Amino acid sequence: MTDRLRLGYLPLTDAAPLIIAQELGFAAEEGLALDLVRVGSWAQSRDLLGTGGIDAAHMLVPMPIAQSLGLGPAYPEFDLLMVLSQGGQAIAVSSALEARLRDGGHGFEFDDPLAARAALAKAHPGQLRVGVPFPFSTQAELVRHWLDGTDLAHRLTIHTVPPPQMADALAADEVDACCVGEPWASFAVEHGRGALLLAGRAIWAAAPEKGLVMTRDRAEARPGQTGRLMRALWRAGRWLDQPDARGTAAEILSRADYLNLSPEICERGLLGRLHVTATGELRQFPDFVRFHAQGATFPWRSIAAMLGARMAQRHGLDPDQAMTRAAACFRTDLYRRHLRQAGADLPGSSAKVEGAIAAPTAVAAEKGQMILGPDAFFDGHVFDMASDTR
Repeated sequence: MTDRLRLGYLPLTDAAPLIIAQELGFAAEEGLALDLVRVGSWAQSRDLLGTGGIDAAHMLVPMPIAQSLGLGPAYPEFDLLMVLSQGGQAIAVSSALEARLRDGGHGFEFDDPLAARAALAKAHPGQLRVGVPFPFSTQAELVRHWLDGTDLAHRLTIHTVPPPQMADALAADEVDACCVGEPWASFAVEHGRGALLLAGRAIWAAAPEKGLVMTRDRAEARPGQTGRLMRALWRAGRWLDQPDARGTAAEILSRADYLNLSPEICERGLLGRLHVTATGELRQFPDFVRFHAQGATFPWRSIAAMLGARMAQRHGLDPDQAMTRAAACFRTDLYRRHLRQAGADLPGSSAKVEGAIAAPTAVAAEKGQMILGPDAFFDGHVFDMASDTR
């Protein structure tokens, strides 16, 4: 017997695990049929999940944390069961700002946060309006961290723009820059509405972007379905990180039912071969987005605590309570229970010092060792959940 599940997603490259799980049979192997519900904004996704309109969601990693802190509607508790992707974001600037950056000698290297920040401060002396897909998003966290401690941070205003509308917002001078997941940054470049300034992973090497989110009641009440869904998406992510899979993935994602864009645009972020300007200047950024490798899917409670502490600071909440609540909604227990039988690498601890890994590193795991990828911040920042080095 096949169980049908309704999964919400936004049309983004990092929705690939859901789409691939359905299209290539990983869901069917687990006795599932996925009804993929395309939504127009993250608020709509949140509301559908909270009211029972969908069973689970492809969702921005900070969103369930915000809900746990009371920074959203009064819905049942949301839990993040696994990370679906790391990276995949880019900061883009408007064409007008691109021209001023060029005049100032900036070369759009795409991988140098310090040079990009200095050039931006020089080229744009006034208020800096930056579009992000949702107030509680990895993109908003990246922008704030990148500009923290500089005059730009005092001139920054954050504007919420749904990802497919980012290019239009740049063209209409509603924002000066944006931080958005692929393919919408490349879409802006392709249509002459801006240029790519910086990769998200250049700011934070292991920035978790999307996660599988369910209400706590549903995840726990139907453990069989929950586990089967997690395993289907985990296997789809493992397939996506095979070297020869990304071209096929781009063809599937490009279909009208999903992203409805050309395969070439969809492929740029998947391959880490990005055109940074409308004239076709190419930049290579290996591992621009990751779906599985080097522990990418594990829902570290230390990441939740770090993001929760930052939200608490901005919203006048108790930071210790915020870290505790945030960590509780990243369900490492369900990850271990449901993915152990699939053969997932399971780290020995559910928390680590965030930002401390500069290169792939072997760490203790339930079965021997596993490799974790770099998680460093560009400025050397670290966060230790045990000592709260905010």
